This record gives sequence, C-alpha cells and structure tokens, in this order.
Amino acid sequence: MATLPLFLNVLAEQQAALERPVDAAPAPLPVPNPTKSFWIDTPGANPLAKEGSEGPLTADADIAIIGSGITGVSAAYHLSRLLAQAGNTERSLKIVILEARDFCSGATGRNGGHLTANFFAEFVAYSALFGVDDARRAIALEQRTVSEIIKLVEEAGKNSELDLVAGGRGHLMFTELEIAAIKADYEAAKAAGIDVSKVEWLTKEQVEKEYGASYPAVRTPGYNIWPLKLVTYLYNLAKEAGVNSSTSALHLHTNTPVTNISEASSSAPRRWNLTTPRGSIAASYVLHATNAYASHLLPHLRGPSGIVPTRGQIIATRASVSESVLTRSAFTGNEGFEYWFPRPVEPGKTEPLVILGGGRESTKPDFELYVADDSAVNPKAGDTLRRFLPAVFPGRYEENREPEMEWSGIMGYTKTGDPFVGPVISPANPDAYKGQYISAGFTGHGMPRTFSCAEAVAQMILADIEGKEWTIPEWLPRHHLTENRLQE
Repeated sequence: MATLPLFLNVLAEQQAALERPVDAAPAPLPVPNPTKSFWIDTPGANPLAKEGSEGPLTADADIAIIGSGITGVSAAYHLSRLLAQAGNTERSLKIVILEARDFCSGATGRNGGHLTANFFAEFVAYSALFGVDDARRAIALEQRTVSEIIKLVEEAGKNSELDLVAGGRGHLMFTELEIAAIKADYEAAKAAGIDVSKVEWLTKEQVEKEYGASYPAVRTPGYNIWPLKLVTYLYNLAKEAGVNSSTSALHLHTNTPVTNISEASSSAPRRWNLTTPRGSIAASYVLHATNAYASHLLPHLRGPSGIVPTRGQIIATRASVSESVLTRSAFTGNEGFEYWFPRPVEPGKTEPLVILGGGRESTKPDFELYVADDSAVNPKAGDTLRRFLPAVFPGRYEENREPEMEWSGIMGYTKTGDPFVGPVISPANPDAYKGQYISAGFTGHGMPRTFSCAEAVAQMILADIEGKEWTIPEWLPRHHLTENRLQE
C-alpha cells in the first residue's frame, strides 16, 4: 500500500482553526482575474458570461439578487415558479440579478460537480449540537434537493446536455479512526429512523477488485453534473417564466459588482439603494447570495461567527486507464478533504478526465481560511493533488503527470457547517436590514443544499410581499434560520 501524500485525521484541527477568535476584516469583492476553471473556461460552456454587462442598467426592481451562482439563480427560478403557480396577474414583480464578475464565476462555477445527498454523515455531532430532529432535517434537506434537481433535469430530458452522471459515490476510509467515526454516524442515523437501506459497506478487498484501491469504503447513490450548465438552465427557465407570463420579469447584469447598500429616503418608493460602478439600483428587497463574500456588504458576518472565505483547489487530470476500468463512480476521502470523479469520455479520447479537489490539509495550520483570492493556487495543495490519485489507485494514474487544468475557488465556511438562511439580522441592530435576506455560507457543501435553501428564502420574500406568514418547511433545519444564529 502506497504512502499517502496527506495529513490524516486533521478535521478536528481545521475546526479548531475555524473557531479561533480572529479580528477579521470584511471580505473583499471577488478579484477581477480568477484562475481559469474547467467548468467555466471550456469553450462554449458559459453563453451568459457577459450578459447585461453593457448597455442600460436596470435601475429599479422589486427584488435585487446579488450573486449569479446556484443560490442566486435558484432563488430567481423559485420566485418565477411560485409567482406563476399563484397566478396572481394583479401583481407583477421585477427581479434583477447582479454579478460582480462573469455569470456563475464564483464557487458554483469552480466546484467539483458532486450532486450527492448525505445519508448519515456527521449525524452524531449534529445531533449533539442541535438535536436529533434537526439532524434528521439536515439529511432530509439534502435528499430533497438532489431529488428535486434530478427530477427537473430528467423530466426535461436534459441529462446529456447538463452532463448528469448517475455513478454513485464511494467514501474511502484511510484510517481506523475515520472508520469508527463513520460507523458511529451510521448507527446513530439508523437508530433515529433514517433510511439507510441504500448504504453499502465495502471491504478493502471488494474496493480493490472493483476500483483498484486498497481501502474499505462506504457507498451511497449519487450523481455528478456540470454545475454551470445546470445554473444556466435554471436561469433560462426563470427567464422563460417571466417572458411567458405577466407575473415577473427577470434581468441579469454581469460584471456589475454591488459596492454598497444604503437605506433610501422615507419618501422613496423603494427601501434600498444598491451602488454599482455602472450606477445605482433601487430595490424593495435584497437577497444576498454571495456566499464567501457576504461580509463585504454585511460586515457583521465577518469572522468565525459569520462566514469565512476559504480557498479550495481543483485539478483536471487524465487517467491512464479506460472508463470501463475506472468506472463512473465518484469518491470522497480523508474526512471529505478530497473528492473526485471521472467525467464522461470526450470524443477522440480513450481515458477519462478526472476532476479532483482538495489538498487544503497540506496548508495547515491555516487550511486556506480567510483567503479570498482565486487568482492564484497554493503550491502545497497542488503538490498533494498531483500525488494523491497515483498513490490511492496504483497503475490507474501516471505518476508525475501534470494536470490539464488547475484552478481555485472561494468557499464560504461557517463554524457549524450550516448556511445562514432568512432575513439579514445584525445582533447590534436587529431591524437595520429590513427587506434584506441571505442564503449563504454553505461550507463547501452547496450543491445538495443551495437549491432548497433558495426556495425557502423565495417563499419568505413572497410571503412578506403579500403580507402573509411564512410556514417553515419540515425539511429545513431550524439552525439554518438566521433568527436562530444570533448567539454563535
């Protein structure tokens, strides 16, 4: 068994670093020159890249969404869908999405493409912090999110267009400590009534025979998808809903960073003025879908009690065996620090391109926390990523082979791992942000959570517009709600 080029069992060390008191400055705006991502910079992958970056600016809107990643665009999709379902032709809403850089150029356009729900991971810790009921909801949220996205894609016949792959996901367990923790989570979830019937436990002999790695694993159903293509599809659906009805109109302005939000005068028809280099926008409601960058406009969310910018790193590397040998299964390992999966083989190629993310444990003790610059990569993380797959899967990856692409992206970490979902609330002045909402801080685990969290916020905004009480969905963990996060 090859020596792994990793620090093992350091998740607790990262957690300690994340909770360490830091007098952090607010996050900056996204840098203007990010590294090139496979998902974004493959030719033709981002037709909306510069959408609305020139010409007239939408100066007035009912709802301004800041951020064009999966959260912001999902919120626009849900708003359009909910308005169309309500059939209220007497009320028409104008929605504008504002993006600092190109369309979907943040974490969503840079992540690993995993679309896999949790079945039991971290159940013990979550139950201890927030109770068994919320631990169940945390799992329900992910399973609902994945189910809803898959249903949306498959019913429209978009599997191939969006690169949806149903290959399942295995988690390789490298140490006895990790095995014990995962089994404890499994047993606790099972005892709490979670359906774990689709969970498979594989011995290292089974893993070696099927995948070529000499470690035990746990396998669950799962998918991979091209994240940017999914978000582009959701945007087009939301846009079509507005075009085909009188209930909403959707506008997108890329390369239009919001630099400040100020309260409008009492006589103004809108509550908020959003300042951009291209002019100001008046809006009654604002949704912060800015994830790692949230504290740029909401400074009370800086530091360990808020949302911590954290740089992740990914490579695209070519396997040295065919897809039939490699399989289509995705994997995670080393307490989730590494994650990888093979892409469908491109025409003219015989070996798959594999997307591999991780390596942050090699940057300890800081773990790339408070790093918001995705114009560069960390050489320590890059070295770990280059050596990881050849060490874990001997003979299936060529040693010393340079990746075809390498890039970074900025994630938004919170010390509990939970996002902030709901009205923006400042502990110093709870009423200072009335009409502003947030869904951000997904701790590198947004694909199976953002779509549904954005739906919850869309429901909240529409309920407030209509003067109705919002009903909390059973699947939404109560600790995600901003009103329950004030004491962190």
